Amino acid sequence: MSETEPIQHSAEPHASGTGGKLNWLRAGVLGANDGIVSTAGIVIGVAAATAEREPIFTAGVAGLAAGAVSMALGEYVSVSTQRDTEKALLDKERDELAEQPEEELEELAAIYEAKGLSTETAWQVATELTENDAFAAHVDAELGIDPDDLTSPWQAAISSAISFTTGAVLPLLAILLTPAHLRIPVTFLVVAAALALAGFISATIGDAHRSRAVLRVTVGGVIAMVVTYAIGRLVGGVVV
Repeated sequence: MSETEPIQHSAEPHASGTGGKLNWLRAGVLGANDGIVSTAGIVIGVAAATAEREPIFTAGVAGLAAGAVSMALGEYVSVSTQRDTEKALLDKERDELAEQPEEELEELAAIYEAKGLSTETAWQVATELTENDAFAAHVDAELGIDPDDLTSPWQAAISSAISFTTGAVLPLLAILLTPAHLRIPVTFLVVAAALALAGFISATIGDAHRSRAVLRVTVGGVIAMVVTYAIGRLVGGVVV
């Protein structure tokens, strides 16, 4: 597998320990952010068109359910595809180790030499790792995959649906539990605060610039709400 490049993982990393958990947490925060923005947009758009609580509730719940299902299906398909690809790569590596062990040993040594080890040390490391567990050594060095820790499509789907629903419930409750004349401004404020918190948490997890992340997420959400509010006012005034 001399032409094989290591797989880069982002959304669904296979890193074990703290790194993997932090990436899952960050994905959860981003899923909640999607739930907040999309549901807030729906309920504010409907609230701009009508003061009746029932249409707002119906649209909000429908949007929550549709969004959660869509997120879950998207994650399931995405992770399933990634998992199938990784399994195919693992099977290919097993075949190559069985059919051409000497070439694979040379390749492993070359990998470590390229990382800065001397030729002699690289060969020693490659030989010892191969004697201990050739398959594990190669998939780690070449593919960056832990064969015992492949992401579960079902776990990804359920986690995505839960995080989206958690975020979506906030604007739905804010607009339903507030008096009619305060629904839209209160929802705007609650959603903006929630988005700011989500941006702060996401930036903290990723060790990124916090104020920039908070501003980016909050402004994006506010723009979405303003657009749907304007559409609701426009459509609500012409549909009979």
